Amino acid sequence: MKLKRLILIPLLSTILFAFNSQKYINKNYCDQIIINPYYKVCYDYKLMGAKAITYILDGEKVNKINIKKRPSFHTEKSLDRKYRVSPKSYTRSGYDRGHMANDASFDWSMDSLNSTYSMVNIVPQEPKVNRYHWTKVERYARLVARKLGTLSVINIIQYTNSPKRLKKQNIAIPQGFYKILYNKEKNFERCFYYRNDSSSYKEREKLKKHLIECSDIEANPLYP
Repeated sequence: MKLKRLILIPLLSTILFAFNSQKYINKNYCDQIIINPYYKVCYDYKLMGAKAITYILDGEKVNKINIKKRPSFHTEKSLDRKYRVSPKSYTRSGYDRGHMANDASFDWSMDSLNSTYSMVNIVPQEPKVNRYHWTKVERYARLVARKLGTLSVINIIQYTNSPKRLKKQNIAIPQGFYKILYNKEKNFERCFYYRNDSSSYKEREKLKKHLIECSDIEANPLYP
């Protein structure tokens, strides 16, 4: 798909919504806030996973080097041991280790790339959602960042009040994912939603099918 065509995905509303990442990364929502040079994480101890992850894409760095070799997944040392998720907990679970800050957006240095393989940046994703649908909006974000110079990204992980769990470590399985893309200076804003359920998705589904009103995110309950 051409960059120009992607940029022109229409807004559903002419009124831009004023997003602020601090609304989703704060002590009221998060048991622990994890900050590294590349992204911020709102982590929940009971869910054993992230509730929101935010970062800024630098258009000059995105797709500049594209390191091919991928690191191994690793536990997050900034968490207390009892809240750390092991990469092995996903083995034969039926779910992918789904990146929220995706590796392809940070493969311009080994340090930035390695940071995305921390398990604090990983949540259970249905394989088809992760491999065919979520990757499209990640690619779109990189293209927009290159076009606009920078792009702010908020990933919100939506859970039910009683989420299903992976057997190992009792990791909560998300109900769905919101991705908010915005650049206030360039008057750009797009919001997307993906259910964590691949049963009704088609592999070649168009990106705009997941486009939503940004105001809908504020209207829907996000966290248990």
